[in-house]
Amino acid sequence: MTLTTLSIGWWGHPAVVQLLPPLIQAGAAISIITFGEIYEGIYYSRDPERAENGFRNFLRGVEVLPLNRTTMKCFARIRGDLRRRGNLISDPDLLIAATALTRGLILVTRNRRHFQPIPGLSIYP
Repeated sequence: MTLTTLSIGWWGHPAVVQLLPPLIQAGAAISIITFGEIYEGIYYSRDPERAENGFRNFLRGVEVLPLNRTTMKCFARIRGDLRRRGNLISDPDLLIAATALTRGLILVTRNRRHFQPIPGLSIYP
């Protein structure tokens, strides 16, 4: 499974707290894009040191997935298809989706509807 953006503010949310341990145990991973998005949230949070410590603890249980040529080709194909259909979404989200697709992973997101136009993408639950 790959986790999409999980803002620092949601880490203490009961649903997130309940969801993360089983996902991590099942082999959760995050895209390097998500890693960057979370660090943006850390840098602009009320308590960056606490937020970064929490994220570092979280990272002990997950793999950070890099972008590679296969992922970028998938990104280009999806982006072109969505553009043709007039349903383009942000490049970071497309890169996250391409990361999941090329690795056969399930995407975990709070914004399920946002990713639904992407053909073949498995979204949790």
